[in-house]
Amino acid sequence: MGVRHVEPYTEEWRRQPAFYVSRVVEALGAEVSDWWEGPCDPRAATILLTGGDALVWDEESGWRRGRYLSGDRETCTALADARYLGGGLLPRPERVPAAVVDARAGVGNSTAWRPCYRSYRHYRDGFDLALNSYLAYAGA
Repeated sequence: MGVRHVEPYTEEWRRQPAFYVSRVVEALGAEVSDWWEGPCDPRAATILLTGGDALVWDEESGWRRGRYLSGDRETCTALADARYLGGGLLPRPERVPAAVVDARAGVGNSTAWRPCYRSYRHYRDGFDLALNSYLAYAGA
């Protein structure tokens, strides 16, 4: 079986991150009040947390946590006092809750500086293959 690439900007490509983000939502459990996929370029998602904070993921810099200001499915989410969780673009979902705790405390791998792990313009750099592994989990 060969490697299957998903064509950029198709509906399937746009939806790829949702399977990963849904695993993070599961890991966070009752701490989540809502979540949605955000706009494209880069692909993004927002998880609203109880208490007024939010997590935002994008395909260039990974996860960041901050106080939710605004945003929805059509507009980018704005956060105050954002801290990037570190750990790469796709840290294991079960590790995200502890990284959120560290970011709130300003310790661990969290930082106010935005990392850039990749560009959303690099369509065939292997990142979509990593996202596909979460699609396989959803189908199990």
